[in-house]
Amino acid sequence: MEVLPESLQRLRGQVAIVTGASRGIGRAIALDLAAEGANVAVNYASSNTAADQVVAEIIAAGGDAIALSADVSKVDQVDALTTSVMEKWSRIDILVNNAGITRDTLLLRMKLEDWQAVIDLNLTGVFLCTKAASKIMLKQRSGRIINIASVAGQMGNPGQANYSAAKAGTIGFTKTIAKELASRGITVNAVAPGFITTDMTKDIKSDDILKYIPLGRYGLPEEVAGMVKFLAADAAAAYITGQVFNVDGGMVMA
Repeated sequence: MEVLPESLQRLRGQVAIVTGASRGIGRAIALDLAAEGANVAVNYASSNTAADQVVAEIIAAGGDAIALSADVSKVDQVDALTTSVMEKWSRIDILVNNAGITRDTLLLRMKLEDWQAVIDLNLTGVFLCTKAASKIMLKQRSGRIINIASVAGQMGNPGQANYSAAKAGTIGFTKTIAKELASRGITVNAVAPGFITTDMTKDIKSDDILKYIPLGRYGLPEEVAGMVKFLAADAAAAYITGQVFNVDGGMVMA
C-alpha cells in the first residue's frame, strides 16, 4: 500500500476499527483507511499471522495500526477490543462492521448451530460493536459507522437462509441506529457487496452467476473498500446516513 501525502489525507488523525480485517474485504478496507491517514485497529478472530501482515504493511508505509483479537459475537471480547483502542489512541472515529462467516446449506438440512453461528457473528456482532463504539462516539459528538451487508440480504439466496437473514437484519439495524444517533453527528450506513473475489466466495463462482451481473465480472475487495472510504470521509459523506450502497456490478437495481 501507499500512504497519501499528508495534505491529501482525508482521515488523518482519525481512529478506525475494522472487524474481520485480516483478509479479503476487511483487509482491503483497513489498508485503504490507513492510506488516507487513519490509525487502524485490525481486528481478527483466528488469523493472527494474516492480521500481523496487514499491520506490518500499514506501518511499513508510514501509517499506524495494531492487531487485536476478538470474537465480536462475545460482549466481553468486544468491550476489551474497544478498551484497547481507547488506551492506545483515546478515541474512535470510524467503525467498520465487516466480520462475517457462512454456513451454507438448504433450509431442511440446516442445523440450529449453523443458523445460530451465522446470526451470532454476522448480526449480533454488529449490534455489540456498534453499541460499544457508539458510547464513545456520542461523547465525541461525531463518528462514522459502516456496516458491511450483502445483496443476499436484499434478494435472498438459496442455501443461505442464515446469512441472508443476518444481512437483512444488518440493513434494518443500520436504518434504525442512523435515526437514533443522527442528532449527535454520527452517521450510520451500509455497504452491500455482490459477488466479490475473496476466500469466502472462491467455491461458489460459476458462469451461471455471471449472467446475473450486468457488468459481467466479479468485484474486487478494493472496490468495496473504496465505497467504505468515501462514507468514512467527513467532507464527502457528512450528510449521508441510513443508506445502503450496493457494490455489486448491477445485480440489484431498486
